[in-house]
Amino acid sequence: MGRFPIVALSPEVDGGKYPVKAFEGEVITFQATCIREGHDKLAVELVLESPSGQISRKPMRLVNPGLDLWQTQHQLEEIGTYSYRISAWDDEFATWLHSTRIKLAANQDQELMMLEGAKLLEKFSKSAESKKFLALAKELLNKKLSPEKRLSGIEKELTELARNNPLRNRETLSRRVSIYCERKLAGSGKWYEFFPRSEGARQLPNGSWVPGTFNSAIASLDRVSQMGFNVLYLPPIHPIGKTFRKGKNNTLTAGANDPGSPWAIGDETGGHDAIHPDLGDEKDFQKFVAAANKLGIEVAMDLALQASPDHPWVKSNPQWFTTRADGTIAYAENPPKKYQDIYPINFDNDPDGILNEVYRILKKWISLGIKIYRVDNPHTKTVEFWQKLIGRINGEHPEVIFLAEAFTKPAMMHTLGKIGFQQSYSYFTWRNAKDELVSYLNELAYQSADFFRPNLWVNTPDILTEYLQFGGKPAFKIRATIAAMAGASWGMYSGFELYESVARAGSEENIDNEKYEYKARDFSQALNRDASLAPRIRLLNEIRDRNPALQYLRNLETHYSDDSSVLIFSKRLAAEFNDGQDNTVIVVVNTDPHSVRETNVHLRMDVLDLPHTFLVEDLITGQKLEWTEHNLVRLDSFSEPALILRVIR
Repeated sequence: MGRFPIVALSPEVDGGKYPVKAFEGEVITFQATCIREGHDKLAVELVLESPSGQISRKPMRLVNPGLDLWQTQHQLEEIGTYSYRISAWDDEFATWLHSTRIKLAANQDQELMMLEGAKLLEKFSKSAESKKFLALAKELLNKKLSPEKRLSGIEKELTELARNNPLRNRETLSRRVSIYCERKLAGSGKWYEFFPRSEGARQLPNGSWVPGTFNSAIASLDRVSQMGFNVLYLPPIHPIGKTFRKGKNNTLTAGANDPGSPWAIGDETGGHDAIHPDLGDEKDFQKFVAAANKLGIEVAMDLALQASPDHPWVKSNPQWFTTRADGTIAYAENPPKKYQDIYPINFDNDPDGILNEVYRILKKWISLGIKIYRVDNPHTKTVEFWQKLIGRINGEHPEVIFLAEAFTKPAMMHTLGKIGFQQSYSYFTWRNAKDELVSYLNELAYQSADFFRPNLWVNTPDILTEYLQFGGKPAFKIRATIAAMAGASWGMYSGFELYESVARAGSEENIDNEKYEYKARDFSQALNRDASLAPRIRLLNEIRDRNPALQYLRNLETHYSDDSSVLIFSKRLAAEFNDGQDNTVIVVVNTDPHSVRETNVHLRMDVLDLPHTFLVEDLITGQKLEWTEHNLVRLDSFSEPALILRVIR
């Protein structure tokens, strides 16, 4: 335990078994419970070692004396592995000063306290400031002045001098905890998804299609850039199998013009290391990636570890699949659903061989400029496999990011984060009411943030929630606003900006799903607010870019409203972490897309650190308002369901 017990360190993951997650620029709150016997004073410091080996010490503050809770904050700015320890030591100076003040006020042992103070300063005199300490010790013994005047005359200087030259007597150090700090996109980004085969696709009079290509999709990059996204995710771009190919709306029989699901990977032309011939070749792909990068957009690829019956692996490595009693290879099933066009991989059959093959594939795409991977259904593969693969790739390429598409049980989602996945899809998609949003956002910001980074997607090709199906255009505006403002990372799938909301009967996905067909969408009305949400999306991303507080998650705080549908939260980045400028944004949203709400909202002033009355600017309308702790708001979902308020000090 040590001379002074130090327990309940935070952040920490599973007692230090896994490193804490962080990204460059993120402000981390460090805290620990530090105790000592009796009434003497304790000093506590954060001892932080950076990836480059620099060691810094930062004093911690006793934020809850009754619980012995000490805390400080620090902004991480280097990529790599940090480590920290908590230092606790006997603060003899604070103990003496506290006792002296009490005894002087009680007219007790006054000269004795001056003498003890002088002897204590002799200990400090071994520091570089020895002359100053000895001079101040002499002042304490100057009986020409009263003890009260002696102390008051030098107390400020003495306290500052002692703070800068600590004795650290009987120092106790906690165990060491690792923090893995990654590049910013690992934890904070704006994602957009489109199918390149649909970008520039057109249907001919005879019903056949001319598919989009990487070259035609280059023109779509301007649309993505204008909305303010900095990551573009592409579903699988590989050859698609023909055996059991799915038709429109997941029908079992494909027509002559049905392109098949991109997740049914592989045919005679190649597998996961190949490009679908319709899209172009590797030179076209590299040209597309370069064009995206020029606009400030990184391209993310899909890593879907499964195969169509036509994949080269089926012949070259049949042991990688599960063979049934009748000799056939088992296809994917989620009863009553059947996916005859997809063979799952059995990761217990030749795990080293599978690992080496996937490593080879990733190395190829990394060499072509791809540093981000959205991983399809990682929870259906072994955790051991992902830990080895991600560890191996990140060991060589720490800039590579893996996003887990894992809509599954919390334990699995959290474990995938702990063993290496930089980000994950989340339950946000199904958290629509105020109370469930408050609960979930607090969970994400405080309970799981050390190991689980959520990416708040508003929709996917597989997910069109009832909220979007029946909420009308206001529902789309509300969901985008909450995701972009509350999430450090957020994302949307193409078509969301066009208010696509018609579901296939009995399902939670779009009718005429793009997974099984081409989509020739008309984006020509992008500036028409009635026809497209694109102007709102652009505004939200601009607000994020101009307010760094919105680019983080751990700083989210929820507040209170009298209405069951009005959500209110804030994010703050203190001036010391933002070039001397405090950045505080307050977001108020009506989560009911069918109503107008008028209610009082109540701010937690303790976390905002604001005066009783302060000025805010509505970043949606530009209007300036005077706010206090309690405020009346009116939110009309049919016109404007939200307030996004930047505090003007």
